[in-house]
Amino acid sequence: MPDPNPQVTDDAKARVRIDTSKPHSARFWNYFVGGKDHYEVDQEIGDQIKEIFPGLVDVALTSRHFLGRAVRHLAGEQGIRQFLDIGTGLPTADNTHEVAQRVAPDARIVYVDNDPIVLAHAHALLTSTREGKTAYLNADLYEPEAVLEAAAGTLDLSQPVALMILNTLGHVADYDQARGLVRRLMDGLPSGSYLVISDSTATSPGMIAASEAYNASGAVPYYVREVEEIAGFFDGLELVEPGIVQVPAWRPDSPVPATAATVDAYCGVGRKS
Repeated sequence: MPDPNPQVTDDAKARVRIDTSKPHSARFWNYFVGGKDHYEVDQEIGDQIKEIFPGLVDVALTSRHFLGRAVRHLAGEQGIRQFLDIGTGLPTADNTHEVAQRVAPDARIVYVDNDPIVLAHAHALLTSTREGKTAYLNADLYEPEAVLEAAAGTLDLSQPVALMILNTLGHVADYDQARGLVRRLMDGLPSGSYLVISDSTATSPGMIAASEAYNASGAVPYYVREVEEIAGFFDGLELVEPGIVQVPAWRPDSPVPATAATVDAYCGVGRKS
C-alpha cells in the first residue's frame, strides 16, 4: 500500500516559479530518457546536442539502467536498507525508492535536491510501501553536514547507508571541491555504507563538444571529467567488482553489446570499511 503521508520538507512547493526561457539540466536529461517533464527549450537544445553527439542519449539511458542495477545489488546482495540519493532529478520510471522497495519493502529512501523544478515534482517521487519510508529534502550538495542532519530525520545514520550521487558531480566545476563534498558526506556515514557514482566523461571528442554546446546554452554548466578523476572519488573505499567501468559494464543483466564501448560515462560502487 502507498504511504498516504510522504514527507516534503518545503512548505513553499506550491509557490515554485519555473523559468522556461532557458534549458535546464533536469528537464534536458528527462527528455533524453523519454520522460514528459520538459519544455520546448529543453527539447531544442537536446536536439541540437544529438546532432553534435548522438551518443549522449546512450549515456542518459545506460546511466539510468546502472542506477537500477546498483540499487538492486545493494538492497538484495548487500542487505542495504537505507538510501540517500543526492541530485535527484525529475522522476521517471524505476526511481531509487521503487527499485529498492521492490527488493526490500522496508527500505528507507531520502531524496535530496535544491532545484525548484524538482521540488515542484517531488510529490511524484514520494510514494512508499507501508513498511518503508520515502522523503524529499530541499537541501544543497554544497552543505554536506546540513544534508546529513536533515536526512537523519528519516534515516538511522548509525546503520549503513548507500549514498548515491548520479550525474550530479559534473555540476561542481572544481574537482578538489567535488571530492571534498563527497568525502564530507561519507565521513558522516558509518562503516558498511556505500558510495554510488556515475558521471559523463571526457572520453571522446563528441562528448567534449556536446558538453561545450550545453554549457553555452545558458543552462547550469556540467563539466565532463577524466576517468581517473571519477576513480578519485572512491579513494579510501573498497571498490565493488568490477571497479570503475563504463556504465553498461557494471554488473550487466545481459551480455554487454559492442556499442557499450562508446558510452562516455563511467561509474563505480565503493564500500566504507
